Amino acid sequence: MTKFTGSITALVTPFLPTGEVDTEALKELVEFQIKNGISGIVPCGSTGEAATMDEEEKKLVIETVIKAVRKRVPVIAGAGSNDTAKAIKSSQIAKQAGADALLHVTPYYNKPTAKGLVAHFKAIANSVDLPIILYNVPGRTGLNATAEVTLRIAREVPQVVGVKEASGNINQIMDIIKGAPKDFSVLSGDDAMTFPVMALGGDGIISVVSNEIPKQMSALAKAALEGNWEKARKLHFEWLDLMNINFIETNPQPVKTALALMGRIKEVFRLPLVSMEEKNKEKLREVLTSHKLI
Repeated sequence: MTKFTGSITALVTPFLPTGEVDTEALKELVEFQIKNGISGIVPCGSTGEAATMDEEEKKLVIETVIKAVRKRVPVIAGAGSNDTAKAIKSSQIAKQAGADALLHVTPYYNKPTAKGLVAHFKAIANSVDLPIILYNVPGRTGLNATAEVTLRIAREVPQVVGVKEASGNINQIMDIIKGAPKDFSVLSGDDAMTFPVMALGGDGIISVVSNEIPKQMSALAKAALEGNWEKARKLHFEWLDLMNINFIETNPQPVKTALALMGRIKEVFRLPLVSMEEKNKEKLREVLTSHKLI
């Protein structure tokens, strides 16, 4: 199996004013991503508001993305849940839709032990024959998959072929990179950590900001993979303000607002997500304007 590397987009889910999935805008977003060199697409992740979509909607989004991609890049479907049975069902639906791999967040709220985490990923792997990327995001889940636990899962569940690491803990990420199996992908889960993680031997990024700037994030990751650190560093600092402003409020509120300002989607969220505070929206607008994105 090909190792997951480069800049992979955690795609937003556009909605119509009626609240339904905007499949036409979704297809256009996919084409925008692929034309600008992205290495993969993740539908139905946190950025895709999967938490407020039902199974039929998630299936629709995944199927729409897969059809639009036309096998040009891997589609890594978000299928995570804190209920292992639901995670298995979502994984099976994603496989039936044609996903190339799965992204599974560590179970949130119920805070399993290391033994429970291993059992969770083993159960999914035994039920669905697809590569799995573990998603560690303790700021959302309330649970940190330590380097020790992540490496244990990598050893005991070979179907888990990578990690999206969004702990923000560079020491932990270094330990994972140092101890990971050769074909195990270590992907940053924070845009602003892309350059540091790749400089330490990481393989890429599952990105939010690439929704807005796929070409530039692809170039950053490509430069890092090729060892062109001067170019990668330049791109990192050039776009760092946009990476950071995307988190001035809860993700994906800023990135979806940015895409609306860029004319790519309608500014529609699913409750409890809402439109940005006007003062923050103005700050976002200023950054987008400074980069000539609007």
